[in-house]
Amino acid sequence: MRLPESLFVRSILGLVLFFGANSFSQVPAAELLPAEKPIEEVVDHYIQAKLDSEKVPAGEQAAPNILLRRLTLDLAGRIPTASEINSYLSSTEADKRVKAVDRLLASPDYAYQQRNELDLLLMEKTNDGVWRDYLLQACQENRPWDQLFKEMFLTVDGDPAKKGALMFIKSRVRDIDDLTNDTSKLFFGVSINCAKCHDHPLVVDWHQDHYYGMYAFFNRSYLNKRNQLAERNEGLVKFKTTAGVEKQAKYMFLTGSSIDEPPPPMLTDDQKKELAKQQKEDDEKKEGPPPPAPSFSARARMVELALKAEENRFFSRSIVNRIWARLLGRGLVMPLDQMHSENPPSHPELIDWLARDLVTHGYDLKRLIRGIVLSQTYSRSSSWNSTESKPESKTFAVALPRPLTPRQYSLALLFATRNDKNLPPDVMSPDWANRRKDLENHSQHLANQLENPGDNFQVGVNEALFFENNQHVQNDLLNDGGDRLVGMIKTIPDRNEQLKAAFLNVFSRQPDPEEATAINQYLDARADRVNVAWQQVVWSMLTSSESRFNH
Repeated sequence: MRLPESLFVRSILGLVLFFGANSFSQVPAAELLPAEKPIEEVVDHYIQAKLDSEKVPAGEQAAPNILLRRLTLDLAGRIPTASEINSYLSSTEADKRVKAVDRLLASPDYAYQQRNELDLLLMEKTNDGVWRDYLLQACQENRPWDQLFKEMFLTVDGDPAKKGALMFIKSRVRDIDDLTNDTSKLFFGVSINCAKCHDHPLVVDWHQDHYYGMYAFFNRSYLNKRNQLAERNEGLVKFKTTAGVEKQAKYMFLTGSSIDEPPPPMLTDDQKKELAKQQKEDDEKKEGPPPPAPSFSARARMVELALKAEENRFFSRSIVNRIWARLLGRGLVMPLDQMHSENPPSHPELIDWLARDLVTHGYDLKRLIRGIVLSQTYSRSSSWNSTESKPESKTFAVALPRPLTPRQYSLALLFATRNDKNLPPDVMSPDWANRRKDLENHSQHLANQLENPGDNFQVGVNEALFFENNQHVQNDLLNDGGDRLVGMIKTIPDRNEQLKAAFLNVFSRQPDPEEATAINQYLDARADRVNVAWQQVVWSMLTSSESRFNH
């Protein structure tokens, strides 16, 4: 029977891809910009080149105060204080933006923000203190991304220096499908689960062999009765094709590269039974050290393959794509877990250059982040004032408003409602580090009430009802004590100065005339209970879309 031409072509393509071709094509290195160019320059070059080629106009640059707010939310996980804004706006230094970025990256805030973002990426927000402490220390040391990957998959359970590192695996290892799928999606940008029951029906890159090849790397991992991560010495993975043929899975990475397990030591049947008995007895013990590592660790071989120079394109490009999406509102590849030949990047040269640069510089995520936020692409305004149609988001001609994460929003609310005069002025001081730590811990309760925003996010009913009725909001955020915003406003005699203080603290800007008129009218109408009126004004500002989004 002759296949329809389209199916025949797809079949041939599938064979080509399966037997070693690059399933997510790379731009030849010789065609990329030189490696020594600054990241921000490369970003702007490739984004502008695409805009020019498609005759798409670029938006204006964001106002300085809005840019500082954006930078502070992205790099520090909080909004800037009033004194930080005033200092930035009054500076006449030509490199004040660079200095602001480096100041935030060097501050204690950055490690907390990076920890929170990695926690959100890998665990979808958890309150596990040991895991979060591990991530915080790693971010404080700016450990390379490949090192974190190794620690999360290869740490010996019980290692006090890396306590918490195995949380990613241990929280999923009871379901190897979950562990396989989440590892593939979050570390390699590939949603492989559609190839479990059959070769992917829409993407020629992914076959059952890829799914079960990844599955095989984790199949021997398990938790013993001491909740320790262990790995068996044996355990084959078999699966059936749609034609009903049973196959034994190879240890195969997403690129198609595979490894062979070395022959096991020659043992008699009695020796095998004795080893199995000893392992079972050890697994049942409720106390004791972790079991010894197997002579062949399939999990360790997966890590080696993923980081090999000729294989690391999925690992490097996936984290570049996710960092880009975090900072600019969408990835160079969308969806983030659909990196394959039929879903090319919006800017292929850019993602390849950034991935190459990341590997060359030791997977330094802080360096990557710094370069992106120093670009003109990053600092474009989210407002579009032209009479022409607003460009598509994939052009990055206009900044995309991004909903704050639960941690960002809770910290933004806490910083907005604190009296700026009671905050330490120097973000590099021990006093600031201690205060940030306290507010970080304090933000936990509020963050737990908030939804983790996804695509097309809108404030849900639960969040609206929380801010409407919860006593925490009234007793903390709207408290009129001297260390709070409402209390500070009470001490300012001039109404206009009160408005300026409120807007600067919450929105990082001054009120426009229309806003000032409306609020003045509201306050005048409630002159008999002006303190309560101010609480209502501040509440409406805190719960507004301007507060809820990074714009």
